[in-house]
Amino acid sequence: MAATVAAILCVWLSLLSIARSVHGMSRWPGGSSTRFYDFKVQTKTITKLCNTKDIVTINGMFPGPVVYAQEDDRVIVRLTNLTPYNATIHWHGVRQRLSCWFDGPSYITQCPIQAGQTFTYEFTLVQQKGTLLWHAHVSWLRATVYGAIVVYPKTGVPYPFPYPYEEHIIILGEYWLRDVLQLEQAVLASGGGPPIADATLLMATRVPIIIAPAMIDVVPGKTYLLRLINAGLNNENFFGIANHKLTIVEADAEYTKPFTTDRVMLGPGQTLNVLVTANQPIGRYSMAMGPYMSAQNVPFQNITAVAYFQYLGATPNSLSLPAVLPSFNDNLAVKTVMDGLKGLNTSSVPKEIDKNLFVTIGVNVQKCNRKNPQKNCQGVNGGVMAASMNNISFIRPNTSLLEAYYRDKMGTPLKFYDFVNGAPNNAPNNTNSKNGTRVFVLEYGTRVQLILQDTGTVATENHPIHLHGYSFYVVGYGTGNYNPDKATFNLVDPPYMNTIGVPVGGWAAIRFTADNPGAWFMHCHLEIHLSWGLSMVFIVKNGQGPLETLPHPPADYPRC
Repeated sequence: MAATVAAILCVWLSLLSIARSVHGMSRWPGGSSTRFYDFKVQTKTITKLCNTKDIVTINGMFPGPVVYAQEDDRVIVRLTNLTPYNATIHWHGVRQRLSCWFDGPSYITQCPIQAGQTFTYEFTLVQQKGTLLWHAHVSWLRATVYGAIVVYPKTGVPYPFPYPYEEHIIILGEYWLRDVLQLEQAVLASGGGPPIADATLLMATRVPIIIAPAMIDVVPGKTYLLRLINAGLNNENFFGIANHKLTIVEADAEYTKPFTTDRVMLGPGQTLNVLVTANQPIGRYSMAMGPYMSAQNVPFQNITAVAYFQYLGATPNSLSLPAVLPSFNDNLAVKTVMDGLKGLNTSSVPKEIDKNLFVTIGVNVQKCNRKNPQKNCQGVNGGVMAASMNNISFIRPNTSLLEAYYRDKMGTPLKFYDFVNGAPNNAPNNTNSKNGTRVFVLEYGTRVQLILQDTGTVATENHPIHLHGYSFYVVGYGTGNYNPDKATFNLVDPPYMNTIGVPVGGWAAIRFTADNPGAWFMHCHLEIHLSWGLSMVFIVKNGQGPLETLPHPPADYPRC
């Protein structure tokens, strides 16, 4: 079997759903119930691409189990590590109100859960609903350790869009024949970039109903809700369905004004809910996932993964139409979708700001100081690849983050320059970044504006930047260098997101209120960039009283 397409699709029927959306919090909600889950980190033998190997999973499932809940529910997940590898779980997009200890990134909010250990994650989904995901947040384990989070709104309130006939969870992913932990070590030791994935995956989570073949059977005239999740490691991807329109109604678990498009693009960690109406002649229509690669001269898996949107009444000989996706480097297609995203509930957009931060992001090349340059300096121009924010490559501590991080803070670059076209350390000149464990400390309640500026130190590209512990309003974005005198902001209905694709060779402006105390990781969700150091941490201080103060750590908190 050639390494072409790996496609798995499971279909699930929707639960009764309802909706409410408020971004602020004046009281601690009690929650309608508590949801308990038992996660066991364990290996599983699987066969794909005519190759059998062991992968790390949760409960022997790939993808892992779906976490179901309702808005304001308490979620308790007992995780037991039955593998020899360190493990943590990050609840991507969960805002973790007063529960930073359970956010999950290794050496940021907790030490890893070691072999044989157990740790209980406990958090409340405060005023949250929609499609999120969970994934491992240590080394490259999230290549196989991930799953969906589906949070239904409170009982009795409808969706702000027509109720769908069925709902389906679709996950975009990648697959390697090699052991991903060994692959990570080999890539970092080489000083170069990662190899391309052996396959792309278009799949869905395992849920308590039958497993369908690689298709969704649809009834003519009915409307379906697709919960799209990109759980990929290093790839951004387009998604579309042949001859069908996708109407976006939610981005990163926040409702949007309906926006109809032919295709969407998701970076790793991003989620979209789209409505699709089966309004075409009876037949088989391909659902396709293809690559978006904005960086130049970077190898990637240029294969389209395909499943089918099949009408009832279709036969094996029925008309089968392919989905037409944009070219792999179609930046305009990405911008068009982003332009269409408008928030539905935006009364809490900060109109005034207290702290204006400017952070550059990009890839670097360190000078080769290794003993075996031919083997260990395979980056651009014989260097060692790195990545940075404000030209500092983040080095994770090997113990408590807070103790190390209160000693320093990170601000704006020392000087401004043409970040995109004329960076003073453009290759093949000095492309080094500094190494350090840096944070930026925020007072409780600070209204923050953060400008994220892509740089051309080595090459420009789209960076999916994720902020833990918060969602933020995307109030502006553009190409080239950010210019405050020319930038146009949307303070009326900006989308409310947790992961933003900073445009290739451009900038994005986000706003949030620092009202959740703790240490919050911000990083590029391309795993190789995270490994190279494209990250930083915000520390938000406690405010006044119990609703503004981080409680003590739990009794079973992991130790390094």
